[in-house]
Amino acid sequence: MLDGLPPKSATQAVERLIANYRGRTPTDAPVLRDRADVVAYAAYRMPATFEAVCSALEAFATAVPGWVPGGHVDVGGGTGAATWAVNATWEGARPVTVLDWAEPALALGREIAAANPELKGAEWQRARIGSALTIADTDLVTVSYVLGELTPTDRAAVVEAAATAAQAVVIIEPGTPDGYARVIEARERLVAAGFHIAAPCPHSAACPIVPGEDWCHFSARVSRSSLHRQVKGGSLPYEDEKFSYVAATRFPPDPAPSRVVRRPQIRKGQVLLDLCETEPALTRTTVTKRHGLLYRAARDTDWGDAWPPATG
Repeated sequence: MLDGLPPKSATQAVERLIANYRGRTPTDAPVLRDRADVVAYAAYRMPATFEAVCSALEAFATAVPGWVPGGHVDVGGGTGAATWAVNATWEGARPVTVLDWAEPALALGREIAAANPELKGAEWQRARIGSALTIADTDLVTVSYVLGELTPTDRAAVVEAAATAAQAVVIIEPGTPDGYARVIEARERLVAAGFHIAAPCPHSAACPIVPGEDWCHFSARVSRSSLHRQVKGGSLPYEDEKFSYVAATRFPPDPAPSRVVRRPQIRKGQVLLDLCETEPALTRTTVTKRHGLLYRAARDTDWGDAWPPATG
């Protein structure tokens, strides 16, 4: 698809998308405006968005074993990264609707999805993502990398529309202080609407992190193809995508273990784990060689994992 664009237009689109992603995107305006934008986005941002959403959905699926969404609505879905992630988490075809206000993004998303037999039946609908949004009843609503493009009023309306329509809502934002603040705001709205937090928090009480002092975020490893490296101007075969998220359900999830909320520190004979506990608090625990199998598990534990690990 990039081959069909003048090199300069794709490069300019990537540069503008980088500026929007790292800075403050003007609200009330779609970020993806034309074919050059959406193709550049698909090459530059879609792999990282896909991996971040997959990581969030994997943690969510672990918290609700046996639950499989019978239908999915992706709000602000753009070229469909979250739709692919849902399909990668729960195999099989299901009714899927992607809502976005940028017609070029919908067109490209439809074009890419045609390569996946389980996504061929997805509906790609143009919709104003904001206060006027209505969502048909469904099992799962995803809202990924969207809230930062909206005004505060529209953000609240989108979260409330998702809560009204769905049995489960998963919201993902960039792993920045601002992205985390938007996730916490959405989390509070979902809890007020009667939802239970399934991931990453092991409880539905207030977040123990003090705003302004820290923020909760996680990391997903993204493999870079040669095309991805070329578009991003990078040389490494991978990158790490930082993201914040919340997954909530109308039904009670399984009792949750603690969650590792920082990269584990592996030292000689010990592993330091920073945990968000089931009783709302942040703690640090030290696992040493004296803990035997638990020590081995700690060395294999990653940022974002549950602790202690499931057995059996």
